Amino acid sequence: MARRILIIEDESHIVRTVRLYLEKAGFEVAWASDGTQGLAAFRRTRPALVLLDLNLPGDLDGLDVCRKLRAESSVPIIMLTARSEETDKLIGLELGADDYITKPFSPREVTARVRTVLRRAAQPQGAPEMLEVADIRLNPESRVVTVGGREVPLTRTEFDLLAALMQSPGRVFSRAQLLEHALRTPFYEGYERTVDQHIKNLRQKIEPNPRSPHYILTVRGVGYKITDA
Repeated sequence: MARRILIIEDESHIVRTVRLYLEKAGFEVAWASDGTQGLAAFRRTRPALVLLDLNLPGDLDGLDVCRKLRAESSVPIIMLTARSEETDKLIGLELGADDYITKPFSPREVTARVRTVLRRAAQPQGAPEMLEVADIRLNPESRVVTVGGREVPLTRTEFDLLAALMQSPGRVFSRAQLLEHALRTPFYEGYERTVDQHIKNLRQKIEPNPRSPHYILTVRGVGYKITDA
């Protein structure tokens, strides 16, 4: 059965082009032109992934829709943004979006990124061992993280980043390595900000003092590592 992609986008020419490429790639495609219709379509069709434009007409913009989707589902979300929407882009990542694509974009890139995010979202076969670093425990099978015995809810992307770091305590990962190793996403110019934002979100959730991190440390000029000290 073909996986369904929901496009929430008001520019019909973009939808036509992206829909054509996605259908050629074997996906089913549903479409909504504003936030209210998009939420209704999501609840009706239960797609495998949502392509969400940030600049939607009507009462609900893309950030509103992202917030509501994340409140009721862990469905992968790829935001479609304009170059001038840097702040909204980062807010969208904070709300739990998995990826973003900046307009203008190639429909081939959209298709590739959809496949990548869906592949990342798929549960791995087999049950890896529990990971422990300091007082952080991560269960790859149940996808539960606890810090000092307290369960910490993470988005899929935050979980995958933390798991990659915890698999090699002390190892310094570049941003490109985290994109490819943890998120299984090819490196694109400007994606450093994506990694930085996800790390910031992760620190807000697991660090006693996010402004002075104890677990996830920045290695200036290189990237990030997790310490078991």
